[in-house]
Amino acid sequence: MRAPSLRRAIQAGVIAAGLLSSIVCAPAQTMPGFNASRANKGTLGVVSGGADGTYIRIAADLANVLDNKDLRILPMIGRGSLQNLKDIMFLRGVDIGIVQMDAREQLKAENLQDDAIRRLRFITRLYNEEVHIIASREITDIRQLEGKKVNIDKAGSGTNLTARLIFDKLGIKPELTTFDQAASYAKLKSGEIQAALYVAGRPVRAIAEFQTDGQFHLLPIPFEGEIAESYFPARFETVDYPQLVAQDKPVDTLAVGSLLAVYNWPENTDRYNRVKRFVDAFFSRFDEFLQPGRHPKWKEVNLAADVPGWERIKAAQDWLDRAATAGKPSPEEQTFESFMESRGIAVSAEQREALFQDFLAWRNDRQRASRRALRQD
Repeated sequence: MRAPSLRRAIQAGVIAAGLLSSIVCAPAQTMPGFNASRANKGTLGVVSGGADGTYIRIAADLANVLDNKDLRILPMIGRGSLQNLKDIMFLRGVDIGIVQMDAREQLKAENLQDDAIRRLRFITRLYNEEVHIIASREITDIRQLEGKKVNIDKAGSGTNLTARLIFDKLGIKPELTTFDQAASYAKLKSGEIQAALYVAGRPVRAIAEFQTDGQFHLLPIPFEGEIAESYFPARFETVDYPQLVAQDKPVDTLAVGSLLAVYNWPENTDRYNRVKRFVDAFFSRFDEFLQPGRHPKWKEVNLAADVPGWERIKAAQDWLDRAATAGKPSPEEQTFESFMESRGIAVSAEQREALFQDFLAWRNDRQRASRRALRQD
């Protein structure tokens, strides 16, 4: 290309880039019907996990269910539980994160434990995540991984963290590799590694779609010793992974709890109020997460469950307290129910309500008569 032509091409490119920039970066007020201030005020970033894991699907469900004109959820692909905690603590734009319950303990090694206790809270406990170990069928016992190459995902990931803890508690010393999950499956098939470990809520799509050709299976993990102090027993069935679990031969494994972690913003600040809006919407509409089409792990969630060692953010605790008060029977209802039970009276719901109203009228008449008698005395 001759120099003048090259200059013209560069000039054209600069002009085109400038036009594109003017369109993309146009002031929000020039876009009819768009309120930038309102949009930013209701936006929350939720850092999750890798593209093949459960976290990102949970974050996507949050966005699909809760997004409206006043609240927008931005799911982010994260680098694992440990990194997610750091991102919540230090990165702008990260409001909430999905993390494993054992992740915060690893911050001790980086002298961040005190900061974490001060800066981090949780919204709700989520579900249990199962420990998957894919290995060749020749390996039938986890202790056979001693000295063998086992992939445990990237440094800072929840899988990496939990894998090290489990092997340490079982006294097993494999040769650990830290490839990403997608790469680990190819290396497993090539024989470069002998096992691949992944912590995620079942069913994991990438594992379910792993083409084993009958060579691999999911390895059982014993629930014993120190393991029982930190983890939960779990089990894989054929329905979870037809190619990796034999029919009528479930595989015992371990699970670690997960939660929604959040920065402990001061009450009544803008960032705190964003989280509060999220909590109100999430808790109030939780039944929608149990509908068909959502991830099956939502069915394991108990919004009111406590998490040992963690403090719930005030906005979430306030919502739960209000719900508990609203659902608690009044003293009059408790007295009436006790009376009905003591008499063994069985009636329909409509009849019970009518009798309760008669009870209230009778009680009110007695109170008025008592007050009149006191005045006459």
